[in-house]
Amino acid sequence: MTDPVITDYHLHLRGDELSARAEDHFTTENIARYLEAAGQVGVTDLGCAEHMYRFTEALTVWRHPFWEEWAIDDIDQYVEAVRDSPIKLGIEGDFIVGAEEKLESMLGSRPFDYVVGSVHFLGDYSLDTEDYTIWDGSQDPDEIWRRYFETLASAARSGLFDILAHPDLVKVWGRAGRLPSVDPRTMYEPAIEAIAETGIAVEVSTAGLRKGVEEIYPAPAFMEMCVEAGAVFALSSDAHEPDQIGFRYGEGIDFLNEHGITEIATFRDRVRTTAPLGNPK
Repeated sequence: MTDPVITDYHLHLRGDELSARAEDHFTTENIARYLEAAGQVGVTDLGCAEHMYRFTEALTVWRHPFWEEWAIDDIDQYVEAVRDSPIKLGIEGDFIVGAEEKLESMLGSRPFDYVVGSVHFLGDYSLDTEDYTIWDGSQDPDEIWRRYFETLASAARSGLFDILAHPDLVKVWGRAGRLPSVDPRTMYEPAIEAIAETGIAVEVSTAGLRKGVEEIYPAPAFMEMCVEAGAVFALSSDAHEPDQIGFRYGEGIDFLNEHGITEIATFRDRVRTTAPLGNPK
């Protein structure tokens, strides 16, 4: 019988500062800090998923002022550092409409254990940064929500990703942002259909508890629809520093249990298996 596991596959070895460079963070010593923190909170299966836009190779996929500012490091230096470590190698890949072949060239040609797919931009506008924000009042919130879940559906169907990260990221700002004027469940349907068709794993992320929305990703109603669609789930914290590993995992695991989920997705060499869901310390 497979032993219970607690995963944290969506974490970053460096914070959000532009000055955070590979030579300081993709190191044996820094990875050891994350492993120690994981052990303290009972995370048994750890993996890193750095943002693809932090690497110069991302500019072969999409050129946007935000990416051009942040694309500093070499992706293969990252790959080598993590592959030589005890943790699993992943990457957080942004889904860019129309750039699927370029994304495949960048993401599919390297030995990742899993690829996390995110939607952070709709066109040239960002959903979750102050820079280039889509929430400047010039666009209808209902249209933003509709486009987001349609784009998430396209990401699922692209075949590029193993996990859909923070699947209702559009809610990130909570009341400080813009909520739809209708029941969000009417917006979820395209993504739910794509999740059911493709079988892609859906991330349950406690990162939302650190954001303005103060809610786990996905929302309870989205989660209920995923369960009804037969979805498989991954569990992550989206940590950007060691003390965020397993962030409020007690609530995350309770959330999974409340929805009848007793097994969690695990990955190696982009092959998915499932294991019993453990309990945090």
